[in-house]
Amino acid sequence: MGNSNNDSAATALAAKLIRNFRQAELQHRVREPLYDSHSVRLARGTAAQGLGLSVVTVAPGKRASPYHLHHAEEEMFIIVSGSGTLRVAGEMLPLVEGDVVFIPPGPEYPHQIINTSDQPLAYLAISNRCKVEVCEYPDSDKFQADVSTDAGTSFEATRRRGDELDYWDGEP
Repeated sequence: MGNSNNDSAATALAAKLIRNFRQAELQHRVREPLYDSHSVRLARGTAAQGLGLSVVTVAPGKRASPYHLHHAEEEMFIIVSGSGTLRVAGEMLPLVEGDVVFIPPGPEYPHQIINTSDQPLAYLAISNRCKVEVCEYPDSDKFQADVSTDAGTSFEATRRRGDELDYWDGEP
């Protein structure tokens, strides 16, 4: 039998290294008419330094996020159940259970997963978590800039293109 010091050390270690996605509290995100999903980000609060993992379930006929591209983060999606469509670089590609999708950063691969079926679509979303990221949304012509720290987001700005200012605007 282990002693209480070893038990508490093991418990603390497990809390830093292990998450059970079946026991995690899901966030329900709805924005009618197109968006309806349940998801959980599992790497937050762990010892993970560069990897992120979300488990996402998208309702039939819906999507989890807008069509977008990342300038820094690379993503991988693993379809664990259901089927749908990958909207990517102006194309619509079918997705089925077992498919693995690789999306590098950059403007060549704007993407969005759409549940085009009548059953839930579940997938794992894996990414390298960048401390500084700019994400563009081609459908709405906007962008989002984020700076993250271990304590959370320290800076976030979402703007529409065309709101550009001169570098010296407002400076003394």
